[in-house]
Amino acid sequence: MTGSCHLLEVQGRRVLVDCGMFQGGRELDEDNAQDFGFDPETVDVLLLTHAHLDHCGRIPLLVKRGFTGEIICTAATKDLTRLVLLDSARLHQEEARRRHRHGGGDEPLYDTIDVMDSLDRFGRVARYGSKMDLGAGIVAEWFDAGHILGSASICLTVGADRQGRRILFSGDIGPANRPLLNSPMPPSGVDVVVMESTYGDRDHRPLDRSVEELNDAIGQTLARGGNVIIPTFALERAQELLFALRQGREAGDLPRALQVFLDSPMAISATQIYRRHPDDLKPEIAALLARRVDPFAMPGLHFVEEASESMALNAIRSGAVFIAGSGMCTGGRVRHHLRHNLGHADCSVIFVGFAAEGTLARIIIDGAKSVKLFGDEIAVRANIHTINGFSAHAGQSDLINWHRRTGSPSVTFLVHGETAARQALAGALHGTRVELPGLHQHYDL
Repeated sequence: MTGSCHLLEVQGRRVLVDCGMFQGGRELDEDNAQDFGFDPETVDVLLLTHAHLDHCGRIPLLVKRGFTGEIICTAATKDLTRLVLLDSARLHQEEARRRHRHGGGDEPLYDTIDVMDSLDRFGRVARYGSKMDLGAGIVAEWFDAGHILGSASICLTVGADRQGRRILFSGDIGPANRPLLNSPMPPSGVDVVVMESTYGDRDHRPLDRSVEELNDAIGQTLARGGNVIIPTFALERAQELLFALRQGREAGDLPRALQVFLDSPMAISATQIYRRHPDDLKPEIAALLARRVDPFAMPGLHFVEEASESMALNAIRSGAVFIAGSGMCTGGRVRHHLRHNLGHADCSVIFVGFAAEGTLARIIIDGAKSVKLFGDEIAVRANIHTINGFSAHAGQSDLINWHRRTGSPSVTFLVHGETAARQALAGALHGTRVELPGLHQHYDL
């Protein structure tokens, strides 16, 4: 499901598309430290579809192990990747220090210096619709994927334009008609598609109904005298939530005195980056920013950056909405909010994104009666809500429509999805041969 990484070899030229981290349980942490399945020194160029950790998180390790090529992505992806990788290095270093305190000797997967070295590898900046020569007759073109700011699907044309083959790597595909981003725009006339399938087995609830459900859950929790905890991803989800809460407050669907705490330094920085790239946002959102109207701001919103400020929030027993990372509850400040609120029946936890198998979020969603946090067993008494309409991933119908717009590819590789999702999407795609590849599997195109 995570750890996206695809290697294309053409006439001795080696092009890597994404280099992501596996996310989930400790077994996957061990997988991150294993060999890539190829020699990083032999890779000529890395094309990055977007800045989520499961697509960019092993780039510092790639560089650490010998990659000296060029990394190419959009400007927004470059800005967000810098933020994501520096935060990831910090977490790896903290985890290594924790292991040392308990007698373990493992070094961090990579550190801040490794991240800085990897940032030096970023070269040309891609734009939607732009083409770049990668050598050996390979031309790359970027298309808006509508997933997060700067996200792209990348089409590689191999050989001469008229006789060449077009291989499309979807990256992660966003849903149509989102409030902040444009809808995905795939190219047509594609021969081979490598396509994500996160929600290949189901559709999402419509966004307007999901916003209603969010507002209702918040209102009911505040009426009970509890707090609301929303585990969230720092990129896209946090910004979309802020926009939805702003609209809800203005429409009177949420209390005017609503107190919202964005307790995530990375989400705060990501929001600043969103403001910096209006051309990658929907025209109406860009127009707000041009008029100096902040689509992510509202009265009662507090940005919590310092750890001491975050700790002070533990004293708030009612009436607050805490938005904190990580979205899958695998780390970050949200785990502290869960520790102090999960055991209270008047509180609510609202999950608004995908939770991979083995993560704390998935364990709670699947109905655990108690969970372990910081060595303590915490009873799950809070109300648990799962609202999937906020997903930054396309549901099955949007995936099928996206694929149809690519033309009639001879073969489609379904990746980045759990088994049931990939199999369901495979059965729903027509006019193409579908492959369900495994780790390190090779294909001759």
